[in-house]
This record gives sequence, structure tokens and C-alpha cells, in this order.
Amino acid sequence: MDDGNDAVLLVRIEEMIKTHTSQIDSLQEEITKYRDMVNDIFTNDESYQEHDKAAKEAVRIRANTKKEILKRPDTADLANKLKSLKSEQKELKEGLSDYLREYQRLSGLNEIEGEDGQLRQIVFVAKLVKRSSKFESR
Repeated sequence: MDDGNDAVLLVRIEEMIKTHTSQIDSLQEEITKYRDMVNDIFTNDESYQEHDKAAKEAVRIRANTKKEILKRPDTADLANKLKSLKSEQKELKEGLSDYLREYQRLSGLNEIEGEDGQLRQIVFVAKLVKRSSKFESR
């Protein structure tokens, strides 16, 4: 493609992004309206409120029991080990993401073969978020 076609394509994509964003925002408003209506029905239903109160009490009792069990040395050690392993896994996944991005950039490839011989596709997920006001001071 030449630069003229790329520019036209870019403008069309930008328009589609704006249209989709507007539609998503509009649907979110409608979803909120209907969610509030459904929640109001539950709030005003006496039977549901009684069951909700009983369920919350059961959850409180379960949470306190869990807290007591987690205070036992054997359970606390296991829970700490689990937390440590999850943290290590998260760090490795973040590092892998960085390496994959750089591998894809340098090689131009979207696949890589693992140590097990399995071919894996590199997938990136993009989403649109509103800018935080703390970044707008530039």
C-alpha cells in the first residue's frame, strides 16, 4: 500500500474506533439502567432480603472459620508458599510478555516453538482505557 491508502485506512479505522467506543458507552448506560431496575426489585422483595441476610451471616461465619484455620502454623506456611509461588508466576508471565513482544518485533514472527516442541502463537491483547488525569499534565 502507498502512503495515501494508508492515510485513508487510518482515518477509517479511527472512525470505526470512535463509533465502537460511542456504542459501547451507550450500551453501558443502558446496562446500568436495567441493572439498577433489577437490583431495585431484589431490594424491595422481603423474601429475598431475608435469604440475603442469612447468606451474609453464613459467609461471615465461614470467613471467621477460614481465618482461624489460616492461623495454624501448618496452614499458614502453605498459604505463604502459595502466595510466593503465585507472585513468582506473575513476575515470570510479565517478563515473558516483554520477551515475546521483543521477539516478535525483532523476528517479525508470530509463533515460537516451546521446549516441548509445541508451536505456540504469540497473541497480544489491546483495549482502550480513558487516560488518567494524572497523566494529562504534560
